[in-house]
Amino acid sequence: MPQNSHWILRRLGHLDGMLLTLVVLLLGVSLAMVASASGQSPARISGHLINIGLALSVMVVMANVPPHILSKVGPPLYVAGVILLIGVALFGEIRNGARRWLNLGFAFQPSELLKLALPLMLAWYFQRNEGGLRGKHFLVGGALLLLPFLLILRQPDLGTALMIGASGFYLLFFAGLPWKVIAGGGMLAGASLPLVWSLMHDYQQRRVLTLLDPTSDPLGDGYHIIQSTIAIGSGGLFGKGWMQGTQNQLDFVPERTTDFIYAVFGEEFGYVGTILLVGLYLAIVARGLVIAARAPTLFGRLMAATLSLNLFTYAFVNIGMVSGILPVVGVPLPLMSYGGTALITLLLGVGIMMSVATHRQLNKT
Repeated sequence: MPQNSHWILRRLGHLDGMLLTLVVLLLGVSLAMVASASGQSPARISGHLINIGLALSVMVVMANVPPHILSKVGPPLYVAGVILLIGVALFGEIRNGARRWLNLGFAFQPSELLKLALPLMLAWYFQRNEGGLRGKHFLVGGALLLLPFLLILRQPDLGTALMIGASGFYLLFFAGLPWKVIAGGGMLAGASLPLVWSLMHDYQQRRVLTLLDPTSDPLGDGYHIIQSTIAIGSGGLFGKGWMQGTQNQLDFVPERTTDFIYAVFGEEFGYVGTILLVGLYLAIVARGLVIAARAPTLFGRLMAATLSLNLFTYAFVNIGMVSGILPVVGVPLPLMSYGGTALITLLLGVGIMMSVATHRQLNKT
């Protein structure tokens, strides 16, 4: 028994205490909000508890894998992910007009795999060439980013494609992408907006137009934004109280346990509650950036910084979407929305940050 206890303590020693505390606080809020948004559904609550337990378990496992071993996983994981995306394009199941899933005996969405595989691949590549980074290395990095981005965009899955694109950009930026390239890319992106608009699917164009005027289709494309903003606004300064939100309890808020759970939170806890929630997200991001600054290797710095900003981007996009300042793109609120795959992916990322924080003696190769 003492030997087992020693083994457990050694495993727990690779958990970053501050990051773990912040994540557990957020997951506690998430459980309370899923209970409220689901009308205290036993199936939803138990399902969410199982998802949380599984996600925390894989986080602990990942935290105990040294970064130099994680770096070696990047290339095969990236190649496997790209092959699976090609498989989706050729043989994937079509649901609601989108081809995003492979039937492997169970429904699997390979784009979720790329959320970790892409930064792992890029971080491994730049660590390998750390001694003499040149423009050609950033061109290769851009190509490695562009391939899965285009495959996911083709499905179509604009939300996931944008998130993965942002992840790749963050890593290229932290690797030292020159500012003149960033500025040039920004101007090129702005100039290409008319072309991008013409290539967007009809439903994607409608989402953008609905953002500008939700009342143009109040019972169709504008319904989500109208109801979510009503719920958030009705919360006032301090909210209506847990499980007291009328928009939530009367079923006006759509997808309230998943993509629009922030609207339920805003109605029940008000402006003060949402500020505290955003502060909790910022604290997690700040801790991740501190871990990145202290990392002894380029791989660790790139991974911790990129994964921190990934979480910030997910939160920013979801809150902006639910608040009516960004188009609806189907991005869940990180560590809050109900759903196992997204939660596991996010806590795998947190586990990598903990690994970087707690494994001080690293193999730089």
